[in-house]
Amino acid sequence: MAFVGRRNQLELIEKYRMVGESESFLDCLERVSQVARINRPVLIIGERGTGKELVAARLHYLSGRWDRPRIAVNCAAFAPELLESELFGYEAGAFTGAQKRKTGRFEWAHQGTLFLDELAQSPQSLQEKILRVLEYQEFERVGGTETVQVDVRVIAATNANLPELCKQGKFREDLLDRLSFEVIGIPPLRERIGDVPLLSQFFARRMALELGWTDAPQFTQDAMRALEAYEWPGNVRELKNVIERSVCRSDGPIIREIIIDPFASLYGPKPQATLAPVQRQWPCDFNEQTAALERELIQQALTRNQFHQAKAASDLQLGYHQFRRLLKKHDL
Repeated sequence: MAFVGRRNQLELIEKYRMVGESESFLDCLERVSQVARINRPVLIIGERGTGKELVAARLHYLSGRWDRPRIAVNCAAFAPELLESELFGYEAGAFTGAQKRKTGRFEWAHQGTLFLDELAQSPQSLQEKILRVLEYQEFERVGGTETVQVDVRVIAATNANLPELCKQGKFREDLLDRLSFEVIGIPPLRERIGDVPLLSQFFARRMALELGWTDAPQFTQDAMRALEAYEWPGNVRELKNVIERSVCRSDGPIIREIIIDPFASLYGPKPQATLAPVQRQWPCDFNEQTAALERELIQQALTRNQFHQAKAASDLQLGYHQFRRLLKKHDL
């Protein structure tokens, strides 16, 4: 039975697999492994799309609570007046419409883990009640007087600067102190040097399997250059969407075009290009000067669009295949 349990635990860990080999990413995973087995609160800090919920899942499934409930709540998804009853439940008659008792997320997570995402969005009155649970593992339901005992490990996450919010009086310092037994910072994708190609291949292979392809997808040099040049403000989540979209729209396993912006249209308004006057020596070679201008325009359009060829072609008001012929003509 112990072997079966261990196998199930490994399967759950694999389900929430995180991919990367950069030093900053591996350091983060090492911190996760170290703190997972300790029954203390953990605070996860990271930009949107970096994988805060995946880190929280790994913390749970690497812990001794792995076979117990793992409950997640996005605090930003609830109005402040509803969040308290969502977390702590309520008694019958607590407010209009409360016809019977409702258990809250803390009770659901008994003996397991409760993940509070976007905790900075919670009101301070609720923060005080969360602090009490962390301190004493007890609370009262909304409208009730009975004390409920729970055994819950709390993992919180945010992309906000909580110490700064404490200085502004918008977040309780005592709650921050209690939550920050360990703080795990997830590096943004732009800081994970070398991970973009690895993640791109990982997401592309998964999408190819979903599409029923027999050949593994491969990116052209231009396509990979575009992926590495982009800043990825949406981090890994945005990269995953871009790769899946680009593979889905590709007509084969060679991925030539990276579709970062699905709203970009070749038929929409096009920016007017403006060129600074160029000083030339006269007489000049017309063909040589024309070729030099073409190369300059192409290079500027590529740089402006992070080497996204379709967008560069659109900026120059050229068709995609016409633009490709010019690239070949000028050996770019």
